[in-house]
This record gives sequence, structure tokens and C-alpha cells, in this order.
Amino acid sequence: MSEKTIKPYLEQLAKLDFKNMYNNDFLHTWDKTTDELKAMYLVADALRNLRERNISTRIFDSGLAVSNFRDNSTRTRFSFASGTNLLGLQLQDLDESKSQIAHGETVRETATMISFMADVIGIRDDKFIGEGDAYMKEVAESVEQSWRDGILDHRPTLVSLQSDSDHPTQSSADMLYLINEFGGLDNLKGKKVAVTWAYSPSYGKPLSCPQSLIMLLTRFGMNVTLAHPEGYDLMPELVKQAGVYAKESGATFTQAHTMEEAFEGADIVIPKSWAPYAAMEQRTKLYAAGDSEGIDALEKELLAQNATHMDWHCTPELMAKTANGMDTIYMHPLPADIEGVSCEHGEVANEVFDLHRDGLYKEASYKPYAVAAMIFLQKAKDPIAMLEELEQRGRSRWLEA
Repeated sequence: MSEKTIKPYLEQLAKLDFKNMYNNDFLHTWDKTTDELKAMYLVADALRNLRERNISTRIFDSGLAVSNFRDNSTRTRFSFASGTNLLGLQLQDLDESKSQIAHGETVRETATMISFMADVIGIRDDKFIGEGDAYMKEVAESVEQSWRDGILDHRPTLVSLQSDSDHPTQSSADMLYLINEFGGLDNLKGKKVAVTWAYSPSYGKPLSCPQSLIMLLTRFGMNVTLAHPEGYDLMPELVKQAGVYAKESGATFTQAHTMEEAFEGADIVIPKSWAPYAAMEQRTKLYAAGDSEGIDALEKELLAQNATHMDWHCTPELMAKTANGMDTIYMHPLPADIEGVSCEHGEVANEVFDLHRDGLYKEASYKPYAVAAMIFLQKAKDPIAMLEELEQRGRSRWLEA
């Protein structure tokens, strides 16, 4: 961070209306107003500024952050641990296999039992269409009810660590990366972004990453092209809403069926695989019915379908069509399917990935701060005063020799 004080961030925060974030949850970016999202980016950058100047950002002296990962995770798992620790919370992971959930414990009971001294609950539930959002909603409502009934002396904040529809911590980290790369949020207006499908040798990748991007980038005036082969549609209501956001911000949202069209003149490219929406709906029904044979048949069908689109991969030749050639910003939430490294054929050629490796790591580095900012705004009644106090207190995060 070049700034020696967080004052510029606080001055911008003072112009925004984000009071409704206090004592609330963060489940989708589209649940938040534009002012609230801007506030989150500013707080994230302010927290990063303080930490990089060796100033403690602990606003909790005690308390738990509970994580519940119902799908595998590396970056988001450690980002949640880092972001909550940054604020002074101790992490406790809920391992459902070691809980009483298998013995019939209800969602409401589990939600209340883990919340007695927990200030935040983070959940990843992204495998099945309609299930992840529904589960998080039920947990949030259960915690709210227990708080209102006086069982809990506080209301824990729920943060989505990826659902079947949205991945707010990832897309927020992506936005923070772009804001800092281009020197400010306003500088993103008019930038062309290619959000494209890319081939993967696996079939069940969630739709939430591309959906999160098209719903967020269009809100801030970026010209987004969504490209995928026929049949690899995203949730139609979210695609429609992305078009509405683009119109409201004076941007464009277009769809294409070739990577070449999407990459042409792009300032930023984000090629990543996802599963067809219709197929994910079908898979959800098969799992609900316990139809293992049907699941196996669907997987074989989808892998065969993917294999007909192996030419959908990010190559130096495709990058040459972008605004700045191989130097154009390439983004990915990671891990990427890298041709010749992690797989024989995949989303991105090794030459492209290796050139952009440092940028990808920088992109990922913003996620702990996005997590921390989401929690900060929902726990600090006066975030500006709290940030000012942290800076004035100037307590060292670690002692320097």
C-alpha cells in the first residue's frame, strides 16, 4: 500500500450509506446496495493498509468464527481463517461427520448450538442447485429466531463462502484486485471483460463463479461478454439481471458462443469451466432420489459432452486478440486446469498461466481482506470511528527487532 494513512478511505466511506449492513448477513452481492459494496471494498483496503503498516486490526478480544465447508476448499478455507483471525476471532471448523447431524439433529438445532459464543458463521454449500442458498437461509433464520427468543445474547453474522448461485468472497476479491490494478473503482468503467467457459476434464464445476462475476462487474460499468458453447447456460434469471445491471450502469452485457469473439479487444479475460445449468438441476434430482446409476450415467454423458469442446481453452493465440496481448489481465479463482501440468488438456495453456502466476496469486491475496471487511461492517456499529481508533491506537501486530 502506498498510503501512509487510512484517511483517504475514511473520507470516501463518509460519503456512502451502508448503515443497514450492521448486524446483518452477507449471502449474495446482489442483496447489497452499490454503496454497501463500495464500503466493503474501502474497508478491505483500509484493513490491508493497516496490516501492511504493522498495525493490529483486532476488534475482538475473544469469540469464535465457525466454518462449515460442505465442499472441498483451499483458498476460501484459509481466507476465512485469515480474515477472521485478522479481526481477533478464533476459528472452529464444524466437521459434520463428527457432529450429531447424522443422528437427526435439525438445522435449527445445529445453528443455535454452534452460535452461543460465535460472532460469525461461514458456510460453503455449492454442490446442488437450490440447496446451498436454501440451507444458508435456514441457518440465518434459525440464528435470528434464537436471538429474538433470547436464547442467544447476540446475533452471529452469516457469510456465504460459496453457494449454488453466488461466490461473494471470490468476486469481491476479484473486484479488489481490479480496483488496485487499475487505480480505483471509477477506472473500471468501460473496461471490456471476457467471462468465458473453458474445457475441463471434470464435469461438475459450480456455476456460482461466472454468475457472481456477471452480476457484479456489470454493476460497476464494465462491458461484459459472456461466452460458452451451446447448452452450457447459467441460471437464466441471473443472466437477465446482469443485463439490467449493465443498462443501469451505462455498460454493455452481451453473449457469444466463441471464445474468439469474447477475447477480441478485451482488457480482462476470465476463462473457467462450469457445468450446464440443466445438467446440474438433473444431478440435484438424481442425488435427492438416491439414483447412483443415474448419477454415473449423467457424469459419463457430461464428460463426453465436455470433450467435444476441447478447443475452448486459453492460449497465446487467443490472448493475442485481446487489448494488450499476453500482458492482458488473465484471472481465475484457482485451481485452474493447466494443460501439460495438472492435466493433458484443460482451461489454460501453461505459457499463459505461468506468465500470469504472480497476478493470480495477488488476486487470491485479496480474499482474506474481503472476508474481514464483510464481517467488520456487520459487527462495527460505527466502522469509520472503529478504523480511526485502530490507526490512532497503533498497536503493533508483531514486535520488530
